[in-house]
Amino acid sequence: MIRLEGVQLTLGSSAGQVNILRGIDLSVAPGERVSVVGPSGSGKTSLLMVIAGLERPTAGTVSIARQDLSLLDEDGLALFRRDTMGIVFQAFHLIPTMTALENVAVPMEFAGRSDAFTRAGEELAALGLGKRLDHYPGQLSGGEQQRVALARAVAMEPKLLLADEPTGNLDGETGRHIIDLLFDLADRRGATLMLITHDPVLAARCDRSIRLVDGRIQGMTTRQSDLPSAAQ
Repeated sequence: MIRLEGVQLTLGSSAGQVNILRGIDLSVAPGERVSVVGPSGSGKTSLLMVIAGLERPTAGTVSIARQDLSLLDEDGLALFRRDTMGIVFQAFHLIPTMTALENVAVPMEFAGRSDAFTRAGEELAALGLGKRLDHYPGQLSGGEQQRVALARAVAMEPKLLLADEPTGNLDGETGRHIIDLLFDLADRRGATLMLITHDPVLAARCDRSIRLVDGRIQGMTTRQSDLPSAAQ
């Protein structure tokens, strides 16, 4: 589902060129759940942006579902993201002048789906927001807003779910609920899930955890619970 080969990202700043990603090689299988951990400034969000096609790498190749992103122009990337990926951000990124229902339906409308509002209502109801369809983001709690963002991310049934600190703006209990919903949605849809987190407990729930330090992969751990024990 994800293949990165020799990916580098260098961005300009007032202090000169800054090397953000320094030769990333990574493969993620369909249906796999992967966390990316590491200290602040290690390049985690930049890595997710490159995978999403929201940032072009300076060098190397990025392939998603066997599509080389370098072969797509900006319009092609936008269409590919719409049809292949669902992205959940820490800051929700809901449109404040649209209701919860409209926020979820808009991407499907752009895709030409005649059932956009019906599907949006079903997704929101499945996440416990059936009575909040006509509420605006400002009328919703943080947890409710993130559930709207989740519904929007999965409404097009994406093959790949990307989440950047999806609980960063939520309290502990609400955050745990959102994560349970995210994993449940990925499981039910058979989607590949990649998420950025500072929470070691959350990282341990994934099949694999990748540690990023100073723009390089410094380590990788696999969830031991999936392996047979020696006693067996």
